[in-house]
Amino acid sequence: MAQATGDVEREIVVAIPLFHRFTALDAVGPYEALRMIPGVTVRFVSVREGEAVTADIGQLQLISTASFTDLPNPHIIVVPGGPGAFTAVNDAALMDWLKKAHITSTYTTSVCTGALALGGAGLLEGLTATTHWEAYADLAAYGAIPTETRVIQHGKIITSAGISSGIDMALHLITLLKGEEVAKMVQLLIEYDPQPPYDVGAPSKAGEELVEKTRQFSEYFINTLPAN
Repeated sequence: MAQATGDVEREIVVAIPLFHRFTALDAVGPYEALRMIPGVTVRFVSVREGEAVTADIGQLQLISTASFTDLPNPHIIVVPGGPGAFTAVNDAALMDWLKKAHITSTYTTSVCTGALALGGAGLLEGLTATTHWEAYADLAAYGAIPTETRVIQHGKIITSAGISSGIDMALHLITLLKGEEVAKMVQLLIEYDPQPPYDVGAPSKAGEELVEKTRQFSEYFINTLPAN
């Protein structure tokens, strides 16, 4: 497990790697919960510190605050997903960093299709894991066993389902790191009290007709993404 210096309480460094066409909430949701914990530092990482990395539809960018070289051994890794996750598994710099950082991490986690990167790094072979429901087949191709479970943990590997589930995963992480009471305080502070107008947030609840229409809507969304 990764170690940090400090006589009283170690600093916990969380690294969120960024890649072209990540989904913003996958990264920012966990960030918003984890950054509130005393002693936790969240860093957005990419090939170069200061790099502006563009989210999926090109209307938002996040700036990396460290390079992969600067932060080789974070305590916690949170890999976001997004349309770019399908090609990010072929990004040598990202995947090399992920494989090496996982060796010393305390927890290696993913949100949504970020699980594909964990799969591509060989971390999910034979494990039940979750991702966005549209990517179950892609996840299975890496030897994982897809499940609709919102957050699932195997040792230090934690995967979470689509997009919004990253907040659930972050609260789970906080429980592991600081205990249930702290996690509850963060949940209350960010007023995370989901009350969606429709109970269709998972395929098993949505019904076949809505699932198929949503697949078509998703294809339209992907096909209309900007070229760069």
